[in-house]
Amino acid sequence: MLLTALALSLATQSCRSYDTALPRSLRGWTRSGRVLDTGHAVTLPRTGDSIRTLLRIRKAGTFGIALSEPGWIDVSPERGKPLDSVAHGHGPQCSTIRKIVRYKLRPGTYRVTVNKLKATRARLMLVSY
Repeated sequence: MLLTALALSLATQSCRSYDTALPRSLRGWTRSGRVLDTGHAVTLPRTGDSIRTLLRIRKAGTFGIALSEPGWIDVSPERGKPLDSVAHGHGPQCSTIRKIVRYKLRPGTYRVTVNKLKATRARLMLVSY
């Protein structure tokens, strides 16, 4: 019983600060940029219930789209159907990253759509793995 109480207390610890101990691949989350890319985040307004933006990939690899709000992330070739994600999960503990969805991408231009947003704007960042 004592171990259960200890585990619950550790799981519900509140954070004293946010976004201060991000892993290297996410350190750009606290910097603002103008386009969706690695090294910085971009804050975009919602139109209707979604955000739409373009993403340019220069070198093939696995990339994540980090998002600050609850929502559904789709990545599609400029002309094509949404790609299947290869992984998804939450952002690190004590961060303002709500979720990260990963995709295998080849060089080219992609459409990024974030649907089912309730917030009027959201922060996004491209993460290279």
